[in-house]
Amino acid sequence: MKSLAVTTDHQLKIVEIPMPKIGDDCVLTKTLASGICSGTDRKILRGEFKGITQYPCLLGHEAVGEVIQVGKNVRRFKLGDRVMVPFLETDESGRYAGYYSAWSGYSEYTVARDYEAMAQAGKGPGHPSFWDAYLTQQVLPKDIDPADGVMMITFSEVLAAIEQFGFSEKDKIAVYGAGPVGLSFIQLMRLKGIQHIISVDIQEEKREAALQAGARMFVNGRLESVSESIRKAYPKGVDYVLDAAGINHMINEAMYFLKENGRICVYGICPEKSMNLSWEHGPQNWTLCFLHVPVKEKQARAFLQIVKWVQEGKLKPSSFISHKIPFSKLPETFEFLEKGGAAKKIVVVYDK
Repeated sequence: MKSLAVTTDHQLKIVEIPMPKIGDDCVLTKTLASGICSGTDRKILRGEFKGITQYPCLLGHEAVGEVIQVGKNVRRFKLGDRVMVPFLETDESGRYAGYYSAWSGYSEYTVARDYEAMAQAGKGPGHPSFWDAYLTQQVLPKDIDPADGVMMITFSEVLAAIEQFGFSEKDKIAVYGAGPVGLSFIQLMRLKGIQHIISVDIQEEKREAALQAGARMFVNGRLESVSESIRKAYPKGVDYVLDAAGINHMINEAMYFLKENGRICVYGICPEKSMNLSWEHGPQNWTLCFLHVPVKEKQARAFLQIVKWVQEGKLKPSSFISHKIPFSKLPETFEFLEKGGAAKKIVVVYDK
């Protein structure tokens, strides 16, 4: 089967690897769709993602696969189910067929595990073989397109982050970045009843999308002072500043319009791992919080809410998707992204 690898010299390559074999508590899935995570995937490609240091590795963490084979102890999945976020299991060295894992979701075939069957066999949470990512391997309802399911993975991660950060209806929140992740934060916060959301970006063409997603105001950081614009609208400052783009200087800039006891929340992954932090212009009391990997239990719960909103028509994943491409076009699509193309999600589709 084919998969997408990052080589030791940080190039993309479509590679041939063996089909996975499944255990008694696993299902084999044929990939239907997967998403390009512009932030994570591109940083892994460049060697800039914290925690991913071993190459060559297999990319992809936003896959939806159809179950084509079921282990004898599996109860949560059945043939034909569409399963969220399957991946390839690695050996004791952390590799699959000689490749390290960067979640491997672009592979044509992947594996999901029944965490309830694992628990019944005494291999549940706390056991060395249990990974909390298994909790996110949920069944996508049949009435939802697999391509939309890819975007729902992002929604689930973002909704879990909203819960983890502690955002509430009364809060005033400034969001840096109006790409797929930033827009997801804005729309999901509005669905949770948060009214005062400020979108900050440097691309004017993102204004309309941010306002449509639910932002009360849009600030173009290239054309105006972010701090002056936000202070003018909210003289006492905002409760939260959220980095959804991976912009280190945002932390210092946020000090100018953060409320007393406010919180700076970093979700975007910056390629730089350090910065010169100055709180000279900040409040007396403030908090800095990093969340780069969603809490999987929260993500699994969030998925159920996302499904509900999608089925009710309150959330439309397709509106966040700009392109659908075949697997064979993946390398050139990454080149397109490196040149600044596509402000929305790109979904990879596979031959049936």
